[in-house]
Amino acid sequence: MGGLVLKLRPHEELMINGVLVENGERNTRLRVKTEGANILRLKDALRPEEATTPLKRAYYIAQLAVSGQLSTLEAGEILTDALQSAPDLELDADLSECVARHDFYQIMRALRGFALADRTAPAS
Repeated sequence: MGGLVLKLRPHEELMINGVLVENGERNTRLRVKTEGANILRLKDALRPEEATTPLKRAYYIAQLAVSGQLSTLEAGEILTDALQSAPDLELDADLSECVARHDFYQIMRALRGFALADRTAPAS
């Protein structure tokens, strides 16, 4: 059986096609069967004020596209400019192809280490 499997912790929040959803009291596993569903875990999301470097801005633009807050065409144009202005990243062919395909999940995945690196781990 195919599909994306999400493992959610208690009270973990995510956006599914622009709708904010919060998990209940227990760990949950969900299988998303619909291809092309836009899903964003809020723990992986940047707030606008955190987008302070070219790479973080690029991640944030991809995030806006994934959450449905920015059209794919507009996001693609902005991302191309943002990634070309990033001094600490060579725009490789794979990332350029992701922008051309509007594969914003892969862009976020590629930039995640740069964008979220300086976050501190939550206290348990």
